[in-house]
Amino acid sequence: MGFNDSMTGNVPAPQLSEPDLTAVHDATTRYLQTVDASTDSLLREPSVLPGWSRGHVVAHVALNALGFARALDGITHDKPAPIYDSQERRDADIEEYAGFPADRLREVSFDACGRLKAAFEREYAADATIHRTPGGPEWPVSELISTRCREVEIHHADLLLDYGPGDWPEQFAEYLLELAAYDRGDEHNLQLRTPAAKVAVGDGSGPEITGSVADLAWWLLGRGTGDGLSGELPELGPWHRRR
Repeated sequence: MGFNDSMTGNVPAPQLSEPDLTAVHDATTRYLQTVDASTDSLLREPSVLPGWSRGHVVAHVALNALGFARALDGITHDKPAPIYDSQERRDADIEEYAGFPADRLREVSFDACGRLKAAFEREYAADATIHRTPGGPEWPVSELISTRCREVEIHHADLLLDYGPGDWPEQFAEYLLELAAYDRGDEHNLQLRTPAAKVAVGDGSGPEITGSVADLAWWLLGRGTGDGLSGELPELGPWHRRR
């Protein structure tokens, strides 16, 4: 994910049990508890993401919620709106919001997540689509829930505030491992072994890497250095959804 949303190049991997609305709401509740306890000094400290403070991460998660809500509201009122006005505006807004004091960023976060919750609970046509930016590729509304769950759960761990991959719900961690393995399949051939299963990356012909579901998923996202894993780990670039 890094500096890009997990929506970029969003193509669903086959036969995945994706997060539902309850999973998004539960993930958001946990995330907002962390945000609520954050202070100015904590938000100025580095996150997992290079060049981003914790404040940048919190800003991004809030603005992503506002963008999703705006796009969904556009469908409701038959006034199409993109998630972001442009990539440049998105980046500038994150920089601006990242400088907010903790109280202001907390207020924005709760408001944004509340707006998105209300938007998600409406009904939409099965073929409804939105755009990430004006003129960009169409993106099915049906994929927003799983995408938002990834945004919240992954970035919650990026904050390095007593919540990490090991705290992800088991079902989400398994889903994310399968998804990230699929996404990396056009770059690498690996065999991942968890305590309960094997997961192929690409054709599965490469080195075997062993670890927990959460640790393997975290590494495939391009986070960390492979702590908790054993085997010959190749160097991974930034994670992007597979086209």
